[in-house]
Amino acid sequence: MSQKIPGRFTFAVLLSILILSLAWMGCSSTVTQKQGEPAKSEERPLPYGAKYYSFEDILIPGELNYQQDESLIYETPRFKMGRMIFTKWRLDRDSVIDFFSYHMEKDNWKLVNSIRGEQSTLNFSKPDKSCEIKVSENWLGKTRVEIRVGALGEKKM
Repeated sequence: MSQKIPGRFTFAVLLSILILSLAWMGCSSTVTQKQGEPAKSEERPLPYGAKYYSFEDILIPGELNYQQDESLIYETPRFKMGRMIFTKWRLDRDSVIDFFSYHMEKDNWKLVNSIRGEQSTLNFSKPDKSCEIKVSENWLGKTRVEIRVGALGEKKM
């Protein structure tokens, strides 16, 4: 004789597995950085798999996945500008913001301003270019980082 498992019991087991899986995914990623480590790979290995992509002075956390199909880089012999998009499921937004705040300063960027909220924005500048970093998270828990770099125009007096 075969016994059937009641529908409620099966539902409870599946729900428990789903909740444990989501909790495991949420705890599996952090993007923290210790103070005092240089950002340039020539000086020391980069922290936590972080790397430079199209711009040699913008360090990207290693946990972020580059979205090449959404990104665009325009380069001439005099300057390089563009937009890079990165995503990651279940990544702490505040850790990403702290990572960029720390490493952009190490790469000689000056923080112009920042807005923290549902969509956080960090604006940095150098004498010849500017950078805007937007960090947001959708309702499913997917973190999106958009980095825009542009050349600054010449000052006219």
